[in-house]
Amino acid sequence: MLVVVVSNAPPRLRGRLAAWLVELRAGVYVGDYSTRTREMIWEQVLAGIDQGDAVMVWKAPTDQGYDFLTTGKNRRLPVDFDGLKLVSFFPEKRG
Repeated sequence: MLVVVVSNAPPRLRGRLAAWLVELRAGVYVGDYSTRTREMIWEQVLAGIDQGDAVMVWKAPTDQGYDFLTTGKNRRLPVDFDGLKLVSFFPEKRG
């Protein structure tokens, strides 16, 4: 299982994702592909995300049972904690 969630993604990227994955909700895409195809999809996300942000999650043989990648500006940052991939939050900017 593969899940890609995008925010503020350009229409061109959304169309490209929809060619490979099913869009269940606005910006939420799912599918089931090989590692090679998953990596190609992520390359497409990286090349087309512009000012948006994205996360990709897939089933993996880890203690958690999944792995994920992120890109773009977001308050969340993946961190490794004793072999577990967790998410750290940046504080909101106040100005």
